[in-house]
Amino acid sequence: MTPRSVIRFERWTLQPDREPDAEPITYAIQCVVCGERSLAAVDFADVQTWTFDHVGHNPSHHTYRELITRPWRAWML
Repeated sequence: MTPRSVIRFERWTLQPDREPDAEPITYAIQCVVCGERSLAAVDFADVQTWTFDHVGHNPSHHTYRELITRPWRAWML
C-alpha cells in the first residue's frame, strides 16, 4: 500500500481588516530626492508636519512618496 495525498481546493477571499482588533492604518512620507522618511503615524497630520519641516530645511526637495500600511485578512469561503 502506498501513501496517497488528498488535495482539497478551496476558495479564498481577501479584504482590508476592519475587525475591532485590527492593526491601525498608518501613513509615512518619503522624500524621493534624498530618501529620508517620516516615522509612521496613524494621523496623517503628523506626517504632513514632517513633510513641511523637511522641505523647509531642503528647499529643492519637492517630490514625496506616500507610504500606507493597511492590514488585510484572508479566509476561506
